[in-house]
Amino acid sequence: MRTPKHRAARVVVIGGGISGLSAAHRLIELSSKNAINTEVLLLEGSGRLGGVISTKVKDELILEEGPDSFITTKPRALDLCLRVGLESNILETNDETRRIFVARRDKLVPIPEGFSFAPTRIRPFVMSPLFSLLGKLRMSLDIVLPRRNSKEDESVESFFTRRLGREAFNLLVQPLLSGIYGADPGKLSIRATLPHLAEMEEKHGSIIRAVREFARSKNGASNGSATRRYNQFISLQNGMNEFVEVLASRLPEGGIRLYKSVRKLARNEKGWSVLTKDNESINADGVIVAVPAIHASALVRGFDPQLGDYLSDIKYSSSIVINLIYNRKDFSYPLDGVGFVVPKTENTPITACTFSSVKFPGRTPPETVHLRCVIGGAATSEAHDRDDAWLTDIAHNTLSPLLGITSEPLFGVVSRNPESLPQYAVGHPEHIARIDTRVQHYSGLELAGNAYSGVGIPDCVRSGEEAAERLLNRT
Repeated sequence: MRTPKHRAARVVVIGGGISGLSAAHRLIELSSKNAINTEVLLLEGSGRLGGVISTKVKDELILEEGPDSFITTKPRALDLCLRVGLESNILETNDETRRIFVARRDKLVPIPEGFSFAPTRIRPFVMSPLFSLLGKLRMSLDIVLPRRNSKEDESVESFFTRRLGREAFNLLVQPLLSGIYGADPGKLSIRATLPHLAEMEEKHGSIIRAVREFARSKNGASNGSATRRYNQFISLQNGMNEFVEVLASRLPEGGIRLYKSVRKLARNEKGWSVLTKDNESINADGVIVAVPAIHASALVRGFDPQLGDYLSDIKYSSSIVINLIYNRKDFSYPLDGVGFVVPKTENTPITACTFSSVKFPGRTPPETVHLRCVIGGAATSEAHDRDDAWLTDIAHNTLSPLLGITSEPLFGVVSRNPESLPQYAVGHPEHIARIDTRVQHYSGLELAGNAYSGVGIPDCVRSGEEAAERLLNRT
C-alpha cells in the first residue's frame, strides 16, 4: 500500500462486526503510534454495528442475542478490552458454580470435574454416572492405542471415536461443539476446530496423557507468578455491546457509514474502487473485507473468479438464541452450575442452555431467573420458519422437566442469527491456505472474519487486527 507522502492513505474496512471494528481500530492505533498518515473509513450495510454481537436491555435485564462472553485463554479480545479502557467493566463468571451438565434422559448429569475433552482426574471420571462402565473402559484404551501415522486432516467425529470411543463422542464432544459451530461433527475438521488435540496425538500418542500433562503444567504455573488475572470466561457489565460501542467511539468522526452496502471491488491505477449498492465509487489505497465469506465472494469475483469460488465454498449454518425470564420461586432445581448441553441423541432442538443469572451474578433482579437457550445444527433450518411463540414454547417445554419449572416464563426474547456460523469442513486449513495465496497476489487487499481461522470473539479480534497489521506492513 504505497501512497504519495503529501496525502493520507485511505483504507476502507467493509463490515462493521467485531472483526471489522477491530481492524479499523488497529489501523488507527498503529498509524498513530508509527506516525503514518492514514484515513480509515468503515462501511456497514445494516443500520447497526457489532454483527452477531447484540445486547438488548429490558426491564433492568441484560439479554444477549448473540455471544454472551468470550474466553481469556485466547488473549486478543481481553487485551483489546484493556487497551480501550474497559478494565473496570469486565464481568467475570461466578467462581463458585462452574459446573456444566449434560441433559440425559430428563436429568442433568454433571460433566466430571477436570474433564477437558478427555479426563484429567481419575476419581471424578471413574465415579461419574454420565458414562457407562464399557464407555469408561473404551476411553481408557486411548492410553495404549497407537497414534495415527498420518498428518492428513480428518473429521472431529472420526478423531474422537478413534481415540475415545462412540459414547464419549455422543455424550460430550458432539453437544459441546454443536453450540460453537452448529455443524455435523462428521464433517468438521479436527485440524481447524481443535488443532491442539491433533497435535497432542502426534506428540504424546495418547490424548488422556497429553491433557493430564497440560493440566498439571497449567496448575503449576497458576501457583506462581503467572497466576491468571481473570476467569476463563468473561463478559462486560452492561453486555457485550459495550465492546462494540467503545471501539466505535474510538474511530474518527465521520469514519463510520451505516446503511452502506458494498456491491463489488475493482482494481484501478491508484489501488481500489469500492462500489456501493447506491452507486457511489470510493477510491482506496487498501481494503479490508470483513464480511462473511459468502458475501466476500461476490465482492472479489469481478477481479478474481477463482478467489470468489474459494470463498463461496465455505458454507454457513444458522443459530437461534432464546432468552427466557422466570420467577425464581417457580424452580425446584437448585441451578448449581452455569448450564447444560444436549446430545443429539436426546432428539430435542435445544442444543444448550446457559443459567445466565448464575453465570454472571448481579445482572438479573434476585427474584428472577434468566435462562439462555440455543438452537443450532440441523434443527435450525426448520426452526427459523417458526414464529417466536412456538420457539419459546419449545424451549420452555424442554427446560421444565429438567429444571422443575412450575410456571410459564414471564417473557421470552427470540433472536435469529442466519448464516452466522462458518463450517470448517475437513480440509479447511488447506482451503484457507489456497485463499491466502490468492489474496497475496493483490497489494492492499486483506480478508478478516470468523470464516478463516477461528469462530470465537478472540479469533475475530485477532483476525481483524492481523489484517490491519499486514496491510500497513505490505508497503
